[in-house]
Amino acid sequence: MVTTLADLIGVLDGAYPPRLAESWDSVGLVCGDPDDEVSRVLFAVDATAAVVDEAIDWRAQALVVHHPLLLRGVDTVAADTAKGALLHRLIRSGCALFTAHTNADSADPGVSDALAAAIGLTVTGPVDAKPTAAVDNWVVQVPRTHTDAVLAALFAAGAGGSGNYHECALRVPGVGQFRPMPGANPAIGAVGELQRVDEDRLEVVAPPAARSAVLAALRAAHPYEDPAYHVTERAALRSGLGLGRVGTLPEPESLRDFTARVSAALPATVWGVRAAGDPDRVIERVAVCGGSGDSYLSAAARLGVDAYLTSDLRHHPVDEHLRTDGPALIDAAHWATEFPWCAQAEGIVAAALPGLETRVSSLRTDPWTVSSTD
Repeated sequence: MVTTLADLIGVLDGAYPPRLAESWDSVGLVCGDPDDEVSRVLFAVDATAAVVDEAIDWRAQALVVHHPLLLRGVDTVAADTAKGALLHRLIRSGCALFTAHTNADSADPGVSDALAAAIGLTVTGPVDAKPTAAVDNWVVQVPRTHTDAVLAALFAAGAGGSGNYHECALRVPGVGQFRPMPGANPAIGAVGELQRVDEDRLEVVAPPAARSAVLAALRAAHPYEDPAYHVTERAALRSGLGLGRVGTLPEPESLRDFTARVSAALPATVWGVRAAGDPDRVIERVAVCGGSGDSYLSAAARLGVDAYLTSDLRHHPVDEHLRTDGPALIDAAHWATEFPWCAQAEGIVAAALPGLETRVSSLRTDPWTVSSTD
């Protein structure tokens, strides 16, 4: 069976939904025709010139990366610009470029799950959890003779969906009553008389964006001139989605040993792995954040973890953090903390599209190339 770029995008968007991306981010298809056939896919953290060379030399039809090539607004992708040259080479070679960035950071599993797995953590939840998606709960009372018709109208308007399930509803039989007053035009009963009707109490969920459509459908399908209904919005609750992950080690160990564990688990870089804190401090509960995570120093401290692993930590924030007796800090190279995601993304695509040939680029795209110990 032929696999298209659209098929690949569908799998990646399913694993790393674009809606999870931060508002400032740029994710998704950068170049390529969704109708084109795809047989080889290369995965990498960055679309550097060397990685693009590898994709083209391997005759890949798609390059999937974590970091956006075009994050900021541009007014040219001319071939005589650095990024434009890469795009021209990809397009001419029939290789699409796709980015999963902060949407992959917040997905479950995502970038920090891959980092946690690499160092042997059992994940218990996010560092900064996203709330569950907003959802309305509609309660409608309808005469039993019209239950099916009203439900069908609500479903057609977008109600009744829950994850991978559709046309979900609760029916509770009961007896409704009402007394039409002067000026009413009752579909059942007469003005001034108390009326009792065998009814169903229906409950369905719907996205808040569908409120107008659901209400219009309800009014059109319900036999009463003034249907009885009530709408409530579910409280925002923590979900398994979000940035960073918290987990536990199989056994407690010293900060010195934990730092060595991280160094052995991640690909080698000039930056290496360094730690701040008492080398003999006992580490068992750990927070991790793939990529730059110094904005979550306070969050890690509030979680009561023993150590926080991330990258791009700066002198003054680290010093101030340690002065407040926060968790030990482990600082690794930005690229190294995100590299485990490549294998995760490859595994998801290979499982969903087994006809594809996939591989992770072994090129180190960490920009640091020389250290004083070399």
